[in-house]
Amino acid sequence: MTFLDKAEARAQTVIPRNPLAAEFIETLKLAWPIALTQLGQIAMMTTDLALIGRLGDNAVAAASLAHIVFFVAFTIGMGLVSAVAPLAAQALGARQPRMVRRSLRVGLWAALLLCIPISLLPLYGEQILLALGQTPDNARLAQRYLLGLTPGIAPALWFMAIRNFMGAVNRPEPGLWITLAAIPANAVLGYGLIHGHWGLPKLELLGAGVATTTVSIGMCAAALWFTTYQRPFRKFHVLGRFWRSDWPLMGQLVVIGGPIAMSFLLEYGLFSAAGLLMGLISTTALAAHQIALQIAAILFMVPFGIGMAATVRVGHAVGRSDAVAIRRAGIAAIVLGIAFMGVMTLVVVLLRFDLAGFFFGDTRQGLAAIDLAATLMLVGASFFIADGVQAVAAGALRGLSDTRIPLLLAAVSYWAIGFTVAYGLAFHGGLEAIGVWIGLSAGTAVYAMSLVLRFRLLTRRLGFAAASTLSKT
Repeated sequence: MTFLDKAEARAQTVIPRNPLAAEFIETLKLAWPIALTQLGQIAMMTTDLALIGRLGDNAVAAASLAHIVFFVAFTIGMGLVSAVAPLAAQALGARQPRMVRRSLRVGLWAALLLCIPISLLPLYGEQILLALGQTPDNARLAQRYLLGLTPGIAPALWFMAIRNFMGAVNRPEPGLWITLAAIPANAVLGYGLIHGHWGLPKLELLGAGVATTTVSIGMCAAALWFTTYQRPFRKFHVLGRFWRSDWPLMGQLVVIGGPIAMSFLLEYGLFSAAGLLMGLISTTALAAHQIALQIAAILFMVPFGIGMAATVRVGHAVGRSDAVAIRRAGIAAIVLGIAFMGVMTLVVVLLRFDLAGFFFGDTRQGLAAIDLAATLMLVGASFFIADGVQAVAAGALRGLSDTRIPLLLAAVSYWAIGFTVAYGLAFHGGLEAIGVWIGLSAGTAVYAMSLVLRFRLLTRRLGFAAASTLSKT
């Protein structure tokens, strides 16, 4: 049996008496290493924040602003390389191994072509932040962090594209192994460069960025080694004829990945705008918002991993033209996402003061930020659950290559509703930071419900079409 046969067999494993139970099992098998990989990556960011937090809440606020600028640029590339997963998964389901290889190749080329133009934004981060009304000190500190982070964009995008390929062929574990090795490396190198220990220069915020970039380069190199030399990936010869142009498939990648990138930008743009609003309120509000949002990001990584698994499971079923399996894969993933986020939201609410305190020292300013961050986490309880649901539902829709309508839904939900409510309650309703988080919760809840309804509609149509085809034969 060839590797393609084995991979397809894993994709179609079912328990005849209870297909839905089998789908839960298969989704969990695929999701847990992806989710842990996502958690590992956010752990590196969290470690950076914890180390930076010892420099004071001004440094945390500056790091928050730097992340806003950096991830606006990075999200564009992330959206495009995310299209590697549905393209490769559908190709695997349709038993087209060459298309699996081509899907990764165009993803790598897209990352290379994009990294130069999108790197310009963080390089001018200080000027951008000043134009947006941020304080000169915070903008200057943010720029130092950005100078360290920017060279890591290309290797980080390549690692993401390779991870998507690994997941699409049902073998995401190497991405997890690489990430687990990267966490302590990032912590040690970051600590040394931020504080100037072990003979390393004391670079403070610049050092945090340099450490992250260095580790990203190592992760990319390790992922390339796995795909080139290790089974089962080497059978795809992913770097074979890498120089060869593939414009038709590149066009498909852009058609699918472009709306994903724009949806990510709308979503992240809302949170970036929320950070800017917090900066207008106070430095303490901005620091507290960043910590609460970091907790939300940690929680989000698991449903985001489940969503990536949903993309693969749905994509496999699309490749097989199995309408029933498509619906079953999406429903199983959404239920898993709701269950996880429900439990974790309760944990966060109960431990909110301890979680917030992890990021700050015992300074008076730190205590004020802890209190506000804990309040924001309590207000954002509904936001946590809705954010998990939208991540999974969006992943299921990507497996169907449905990305344009979700883009429109994101625009309405996040901006027409979310930002309007956040701004109105914060500055006209007198709720300030709490009002911003109520707006985030409202926009995210509307988006989550819209995506679930969209998935139900599409799978119902596919079911009707399949039934009609059977009735005519």
